[in-house]
Amino acid sequence: MPTIPGPSRRQLLHRPVRPVDVEKLRGLGDLLTQFQSSSIQARNLGRCLEVWENALTDRKRPTIFLGLSGPLIAAGLRKILRDMIDWGLVDVVASTGAVLYQDLYQTVGGQHFMGDPRANDLHLREHYIDRIYDTYVDERQFEKTDRAIGAVTDKFPNRPASSREYLQFLGEQFPNPDSILATAARRGVPVFSPALIDSSIGIGLTLHYQAHRGKPRFMLDAVRDNYELVQILTHSPRTAVIYIGGGTPKNWINDGIVMANYAFGREGEGHFYALQITTDAPHWGGLSGSTLDEAQSWGKISKSATRSMAHVEASIGLPLLVGALWQRRAVWAKRSRLKFEWTGDEVQIRRRPR
Repeated sequence: MPTIPGPSRRQLLHRPVRPVDVEKLRGLGDLLTQFQSSSIQARNLGRCLEVWENALTDRKRPTIFLGLSGPLIAAGLRKILRDMIDWGLVDVVASTGAVLYQDLYQTVGGQHFMGDPRANDLHLREHYIDRIYDTYVDERQFEKTDRAIGAVTDKFPNRPASSREYLQFLGEQFPNPDSILATAARRGVPVFSPALIDSSIGIGLTLHYQAHRGKPRFMLDAVRDNYELVQILTHSPRTAVIYIGGGTPKNWINDGIVMANYAFGREGEGHFYALQITTDAPHWGGLSGSTLDEAQSWGKISKSATRSMAHVEASIGLPLLVGALWQRRAVWAKRSRLKFEWTGDEVQIRRRPR
């Protein structure tokens, strides 16, 4: 007789793995649904779809946070990220500055070019071409973009502001319909970048600083980002998180729960839904690969959270997920949008029909 407590043999051998049947596929929605009964990372990715749909259909209307890191624009994901915001699949965005800079780079005329990971990088340097693995970008266009950011910042009021305010301003100043920032500004979706200066946007801001040393100027108030994040969490009956990669955005959104709970007296659970696509592994101890279960020990993820973590590279995993959601849009098409009404660093959140 078994002596170790746990499920019975019959309970353990209850759900057989079902082979993926491509003959029955009518699109990505069917593929990801079949993944849910397969195994390894396919099952985890299929589970991510289930978690995301649960968040989109929850009657408590969770506020869905999207954390972005990695070479997502270079990977060709700009339109997918823009569409996620435009369709209302996410409500708040926290991103590395690099992702948002690459968006602006394309907005002002830059392009990403197919390259070769085995290229001679010294030869590329002679031609002012930068390499992101197998993708090339134009260093001269980067400089133009940096200078455009510095110049347009002159129009921002001479006062401290959060990254949310500043990024909304950039989205309004560069109203490209294909842009992530412009779409977020048009839709009223807050976009934060808690480490904004660690990017080429930071170079543009340094140019602005250089031109206005000793004079009234715009100042980035990073701590205000924290306060505004807590405001959103405090006014959200329930929250969900979608992490593409990890890094600072993941840590910052998760830390918001800690700040809201013990520093601001918010009485609530951690994130109720959580999914992550990452190529990092947990055994190195870094946050990007740390499991969503580990985050429960900090109270950042609810003890009853629906969650899934897929170790899949984003240029593969995200199109599969978003494509499946689009095909199955009847599931979430009636979900209301959120309207964020800011008064300084305080916010009121209201639902509005689609």
